[in-house]
Amino acid sequence: MRVETVIYPLLKHVLLGPAMRVAFRPKVTGLHNVPRSGPVILAANHLAVLDSFVLPLVVPRQVFFLGKQEYFVRPGAVGRMQATFFHGAGAIPVDRSGGRAALAALQECARVLERGDVLAMHPEGTRSPDGRIYRGRIGVARLALRTGAAVVPVALDGTDLVQPRGTVVPRPRKISIRIGEAMHFSDTRGATHRDATRAVTNEIMQAIQKLSGRPYVDEYAPSSSHAL
Repeated sequence: MRVETVIYPLLKHVLLGPAMRVAFRPKVTGLHNVPRSGPVILAANHLAVLDSFVLPLVVPRQVFFLGKQEYFVRPGAVGRMQATFFHGAGAIPVDRSGGRAALAALQECARVLERGDVLAMHPEGTRSPDGRIYRGRIGVARLALRTGAAVVPVALDGTDLVQPRGTVVPRPRKISIRIGEAMHFSDTRGATHRDATRAVTNEIMQAIQKLSGRPYVDEYAPSSSHAL
């Protein structure tokens, strides 16, 4: 039995979920657009660290997401508890140094989708510094083309006010989640050419931008780390 099958429902329905619903009063539209079965990638804009916990809170199916490697390797008893928490929450460790390390995380994401689960990703690869939507990286497109997973665009709003950069403790404040119609790229399934992944990525980012109503910037968001 995988650890997340035990801890995930406990976190969602008992330990964290009820308090988060009271504090953030999430307003969700378009939840019916998330397929009830089969592999799904929830592709969302990225405003705050909190984003990774918002989608599992509102989506009925279990949601896996990427978490930085540092969350899993802290030494001592506290580190082991932290690692257990993130594993249980459905986090997939990713080494943000790029190269082979990032590829390993991508392979694990593919395994999640190949067994028919839901994966949340942020195509921008890092948090937006100013709330605008930035050029997407091709990791989501690569996974969609490889696995045939449906891509569901998501626009998050308000999480940057709940947890501004540099803060640890979230502030009680209303957030909204707008979920768009599922996108399917099965007609190009198996494609690996960079032009194909870039075209799919651009289509996904356009859908996110349209849902969010935020300005689009055709350049990568500034980050000190490589991203998927």
